[in-house]
Amino acid sequence: MKSALITGANKSIGYETARQLLQKGYYVYLGSRDLKKGLEALKKLKAEGFNNAEVIQLDVSNQVSVNAARTEIGNRTKVLDVLINNAGISGGMISALTASIDGFKEVFEANVFGVVRVTQAFIDLLKKSSAPVIVNVSTSLGSLTLTSDSSNIYYHFKLAIYQSSKAALNMYTVALAYELRDTAFRVNAVCPGFTKTDFNNHRGTGTVEEAGKRIVKYAIIDKDGPTGKYFSEEMNPETGEIPW
Repeated sequence: MKSALITGANKSIGYETARQLLQKGYYVYLGSRDLKKGLEALKKLKAEGFNNAEVIQLDVSNQVSVNAARTEIGNRTKVLDVLINNAGISGGMISALTASIDGFKEVFEANVFGVVRVTQAFIDLLKKSSAPVIVNVSTSLGSLTLTSDSSNIYYHFKLAIYQSSKAALNMYTVALAYELRDTAFRVNAVCPGFTKTDFNNHRGTGTVEEAGKRIVKYAIIDKDGPTGKYFSEEMNPETGEIPW
């Protein structure tokens, strides 16, 4: 049975991604910053008959928490097949002229440094998989090409802190995929689309089911699948790939 760790898996897109992977027969570790909320999510999954899951307390912004999660999962398995770096925060609709340095630090701590922490902590378990996969949950709003294109439907969405953090995450994805290019690793950035969740005060147009499906699609690829790519099926329904 293949296994997957999903950060921020206690609600919304992370939770639905876990649910869909469980449907496909994966054993899923639900990373949750708040253990109580994680256990509530697990209870809901078990009520649906999904028993191959467990909660791991995991705050991506805290190195001690990440290390503890690595130890805990390492005591349960020697191999991890999939890592989905889903946890993140928005930072709000802050102007580039008024955004504070502390605001940037807080968002980058979760959206960028958190991904680096978790990836580095679990890379040894992933290397033991025959077809390891890393999915960094991004957004088309992190594309410099699309964001600067006045014909883009989201051109007037300018979230200085959030978009900067996702652009940085995208570059980390490129670097990570390059370093692992001669291995079985598949590393990609995936945009789940403008999804209706509390992350955007439910202003999104897509469903969590659709968002989860988009992430799972790239989480279950094998060693012949794409790597070092940036996907948004919302922006490119034909091939999914979008420009960095």
